[in-house]
Amino acid sequence: MKKNKLSVLILTKNNDDLLTDAILSVKYLTDEIIVVDSSSYDKTLEIAKKYKAKIFNYPYLNFGKKRQFALSKANYDWVLFLDTDERISNKLQKEIKNKLSKNSFYNGYLIPFSNHYLGKRIRYGGENYKMIRLIKKNDAIITPSPVHEEIQSKSGNIGTLNGSIYHYSYRTLFQTFSKFTDYALREAKAKATKGEKTSLKKIFLYPPHMFWARFIKDKGYKDGLFRILLDIGFAYMEFIT
Repeated sequence: MKKNKLSVLILTKNNDDLLTDAILSVKYLTDEIIVVDSSSYDKTLEIAKKYKAKIFNYPYLNFGKKRQFALSKANYDWVLFLDTDERISNKLQKEIKNKLSKNSFYNGYLIPFSNHYLGKRIRYGGENYKMIRLIKKNDAIITPSPVHEEIQSKSGNIGTLNGSIYHYSYRTLFQTFSKFTDYALREAKAKATKGEKTSLKKIFLYPPHMFWARFIKDKGYKDGLFRILLDIGFAYMEFIT
């Protein structure tokens, strides 16, 4: 394993509308781009080949296991996890280059996310957070969750970067609600596998509580009334689950 070199790991499934911009944001930062694809039938693989990514097929859609598979294919000491709807800011590029140019005290870094809904930046209601995305390969642990997997550190020796990952998760209402439906069905399947049961309380109380928590308690309203449908979407996802 080559020290202080970077592998960027990208998971794909019919993402030809997003992949180019994701790759371009890290093209001059990484020493290898690894794309782990789940049988795309659009132009995703053509784009990956165009940018000389190393392509691996992984037919299952469990995000945690798929990300773990991607990690196993990395050839370098450091890995950066990037989704197709994410972009690395210029400030973050410079920070990462600086950290990799010397022996870092930390084994990984939390990176702040700049989330966007219908093209507008949102800052409240659960959308202001940091996650580990840059980490030494041998220090990374990935939870096997089918949807909300986490990247964790074995050592716990984690720093924080200032530059952001721009996240365009909610691009249109149709795409947003389609995504929520998909996530809800996966989450429901995982809960059923563990033996969890539904109930009237979960069906009728959990969804409005989700909306209240995001839009009122966590002050989502400060982003503007335009985000009401987003938080209704989260309530809808809770209901479907």
